Amino acid sequence: MIRPQPPTALTIAGSDSGGGAGAQADLKTFLACRVHGMSAITAVTVQNSLGVTGFHEIPPAVVADQIESVASDIGVDAAKTGMLASAPIIAAIAEVVTRLKITPFVVDPVAASQHGDPLLRPDALDALRELIIPLATLITPNLGEVKLLTGVEVRTRADMDEAAKALHALGPRAVLVKGGHLSDGPAVDLLYDGETTLELTAPRHESRHTHGSGDTLAAAITAGLARGLDLATAVREGKAFITAAVAGSFPLGAGLGPVGHFWRVREWPV
Repeated sequence: MIRPQPPTALTIAGSDSGGGAGAQADLKTFLACRVHGMSAITAVTVQNSLGVTGFHEIPPAVVADQIESVASDIGVDAAKTGMLASAPIIAAIAEVVTRLKITPFVVDPVAASQHGDPLLRPDALDALRELIIPLATLITPNLGEVKLLTGVEVRTRADMDEAAKALHALGPRAVLVKGGHLSDGPAVDLLYDGETTLELTAPRHESRHTHGSGDTLAAAITAGLARGLDLATAVREGKAFITAAVAGSFPLGAGLGPVGHFWRVREWPV
């Protein structure tokens, strides 16, 4: 019996040797969200729960060839980016994504790890703004990335509106400003498409073990888009997935543990 092909999703991201973030987090999330995950690795990081101690970039042409290889054979129903590392890698990705018309395309503008370790070369920020973000169906910056990209410092809910407009002016179809780093109240994210603003609110789960949360949210949204959901529905599903994953987070190693990507199938006692 030949089974039907599941939807496919591609992550274009760095590898996390600790398994909590990056391409590993994306692939776990794709599986949990019922899509077949594929990867184009941009960099190999040396990291664990305590932080990133180094990374090695993959040659830009090899990154582009990974994307072209899976797109030309298997097909890509939706794609996302994570750690893009450098301007030459960004340029190579922009060229192949444009040429192959890969869409929906979710851009998570990763600039640093959760420990604050840089994951983007200084020359890459302009390339991210000019080459990748205008191709995006959705960008999903956290508040630190908002400030890097626009100069807007978000301290309040009203600041999030200003940030969303500034980010949308960079050219993506839509923006999701993630408000999880605001210090109090529920976890509020803001989806803005240039005309409509949708506020998504969820309970805040106080846990220090949230490694990979941004990657996981973007991957869950990408999986929804790969399954054919409209953008707002995919974002709502992604928000629900990451909320449950944070609630199911766990300690691992001596530092920051990961969110629970497999919360739907977890069997051991809590």
